[in-house]
Amino acid sequence: MSGKPENDPSNDDQVAREILAAAFEDAHQELIGTLYYIVGNLDDARDVLQEAFLKCWRHRERLTEISNLRAWIFRIAVNAGRDHRKSAWNRKRQTLPDQIPVVSHSISPESALMHDEQLRRLQDAVMCLRPEEQEVFLLRQNGDLTYEAIAEATSIPLGTVKTRMRSAIRQLRESVGETS
Repeated sequence: MSGKPENDPSNDDQVAREILAAAFEDAHQELIGTLYYIVGNLDDARDVLQEAFLKCWRHRERLTEISNLRAWIFRIAVNAGRDHRKSAWNRKRQTLPDQIPVVSHSISPESALMHDEQLRRLQDAVMCLRPEEQEVFLLRQNGDLTYEAIAEATSIPLGTVKTRMRSAIRQLRESVGETS
């Protein structure tokens, strides 16, 4: 028998490290996309994601107490994004607009161009949402969280979450133009 005992705290920490790393890897693109809309540019979104990872890492011993790991990670990331957005130094800083690269697996160049244009219109429309609507929309769409998990993560009533989501969807439909 060459291993450590099963109840060894270092085994628990190793398992927590692996679980946390896998969860961040699984949600990486959705987290970056959500943070991009919260902080306004890709470089800051990456910085905030690193900060959120470190916050989660420091509290990895709590993973056994967490019922929805994805919601917990998104809540920490969104809060870090809010903090970043609120800082006075960052409000004064002007950044160049950046484009999120869009990867298309489509064979037809025309289809790819149409898809990219629709995606750009949607991204622009999401940027025009009020911050509280944007947050709920992104947590639902990118974070794949339930309305209940969003209410818990943002500390707002469930009815408010649903109202903000309906408002966001209505505005996005108007901005992008819904095809029937």
